[in-house]
Amino acid sequence: MSRGAVGPGESRDPGLQPERTSLAWRRTLLALIVADLLIWRTWALAASRSVPGPVDYLGICALVAMAATLVLGVCVLVRGRELRRSNAAPPAGLLRWAAAAVVVLAASAVAAVGLGH
Repeated sequence: MSRGAVGPGESRDPGLQPERTSLAWRRTLLALIVADLLIWRTWALAASRSVPGPVDYLGICALVAMAATLVLGVCVLVRGRELRRSNAAPPAGLLRWAAAAVVVLAASAVAAVGLGH
């Protein structure tokens, strides 16, 4: 048997892997919160410099970024609970929502940078 392989009837010792995974999810959320705050800061600075038009695109970027961050926050909470219960793989739906939130937040950040200049 190869090193690290689990034979029949043996239980697998997950070690600290669930804790590392939980911390990685939290670090990702923290990084996205920082990006979200920078988008809000860009919007606030742009709003203080100019008269807002009929559509405030930076405000829309800020709201979309906040919504994406909230979705990812829920994903982090759900995954953290799952990791405390078992070491099973995350559900595909959870990963899809988390990936979509990251992509939407990245698009909001790019749009905010483009609109902020």
